[in-house]
Amino acid sequence: MHAALITVLVIAAIGIILFVLLQSSKSDGLSGAITGGAEQLFGKQKARGMDAVLNRITVVLVVIFFVDAFLLGYFF
Repeated sequence: MHAALITVLVIAAIGIILFVLLQSSKSDGLSGAITGGAEQLFGKQKARGMDAVLNRITVVLVVIFFVDAFLLGYFF
């Protein structure tokens, strides 16, 4: 059981890294982060197409990661 939870945790961590790197950038680099990055963060623009799919997969992997980490910390 312990080995299975560790395996799921490692796979989720690697998946999070990969899917975050596959997502397109939301700002124009450092200048966009300083001057106008908050517009897109709090704006009403939704991800569309492949970005929406990658976003959903990332959210699912993060939930799996945190639940798995909680279970590992609680039971072992």
